[in-house]
Amino acid sequence: MDESTVERLLRKQLEEDRGGRPLTGRARTTQRSVEDYLKAGVRPRWMERLTEIERGTRGERRRLERAHRALSARHAGDPAGFARAWRAFAAAQRFDHLNQLIRQHNEWYPIERDLPMDPRTGEYVKILGRSHHRRELDAGWILEAFPAEPA
Repeated sequence: MDESTVERLLRKQLEEDRGGRPLTGRARTTQRSVEDYLKAGVRPRWMERLTEIERGTRGERRRLERAHRALSARHAGDPAGFARAWRAFAAAQRFDHLNQLIRQHNEWYPIERDLPMDPRTGEYVKILGRSHHRRELDAGWILEAFPAEPA
C-alpha cells in the first residue's frame, strides 16, 4: 500500500530524529490560532499555499485566454479546425507545479485548519457550504473555461 505524504514525512522525521529539545509545558499547552500567527507576522502555510494557487490559476487563465483568442483568430471561418486545434492545445498543457500545490492543499488544509469532521459521514465539515477540495487543472478544466467553439 502506498504511503500518504503525512506518513512519509513522519517516517522521515522519526528516522532523522536525534532527540532535540523537549517542548516546554507552555509550548505544549498554548493554543495556536490564525490570529496569533498574523499578530506575529507569520502567515500559516495553508494561507500562503492558497495565495500561490489563486495567483497561479489567475495567471494561467490570462495565458489561456490570450492563446484562445489567438487560435480563434488564426482559424477564423473554420470552427471545426479551431475546435481540433484548441482541444490538442488543451491536452498538451501541463500544470504540474499548480497541481502539486492543489494536492498538498487537499491533503493538508483540513489538518492545518483543524476542520471539524462530521461523525456520520467521516467527511470534513464544509466551509461556507463548500468543500475545501480544489480541482486539479487539466484539459477538462481548460475546455470548461474556454470552450472549443470560437468566440
